[in-house]
Amino acid sequence: MKEPIGAVHRAVVDLDIDGIKDVIQKCLDEGIHPLEIIEGGISSGLAVVGEKFQSGEYYLSELVLSGEVVKDGMTLLEDKIDKAETMTKGTVILATAKGDIHDIGKNIVGMLLSAGGYNIIDLGVDVHEDQIVEKVKDSSAGGIALSVLLTTMIGSIKDLVDALKEAGLREKVKIAIGGACTSQQLADDMMVDAYGEDAVEAVKLFDRMLGSA
Repeated sequence: MKEPIGAVHRAVVDLDIDGIKDVIQKCLDEGIHPLEIIEGGISSGLAVVGEKFQSGEYYLSELVLSGEVVKDGMTLLEDKIDKAETMTKGTVILATAKGDIHDIGKNIVGMLLSAGGYNIIDLGVDVHEDQIVEKVKDSSAGGIALSVLLTTMIGSIKDLVDALKEAGLREKVKIAIGGACTSQQLADDMMVDAYGEDAVEAVKLFDRMLGSA
């Protein structure tokens, strides 16, 4: 790994929100391609953050801060990336279930999936199943990541599955659920494709389901 990219990697791992722009700018000044900075520095750094979160070394607050670090750094890179040369693994629709207004988990999943190579369509919070169905129709999305934190909103998962079936779209997309009230048993009961115990699992789940693993 080139030293300037290594500095980006360390800034992400160390949650250095004050220094991330400086190290990315140094990479750009040395002529390093933005995609190389993203893949070798930002994405690899986030992978380590994810490992630290899963091991208990980092907590939710650190995971949220890592998203802010990456967001700051990406402001220097986004307008320098030729979208035509950016290969994505696929498109995932992101939403918090109908009746639920929590967005921290959803936002972290979106950040990790985006850094992992996916195009993200974030529909926000309290999203009705009809909105998701319409977006599936209008996009090339192969996956849906649905966040559900409130037990009272569990029925929204079945509503989404039923709406996709009625529209003839259920076989077009893979659905993953996550959130405080979800579990593998719930995923099985609701006949969705996957359950993510935490946000860090999102990339692995969609890599597996969409054929990028």
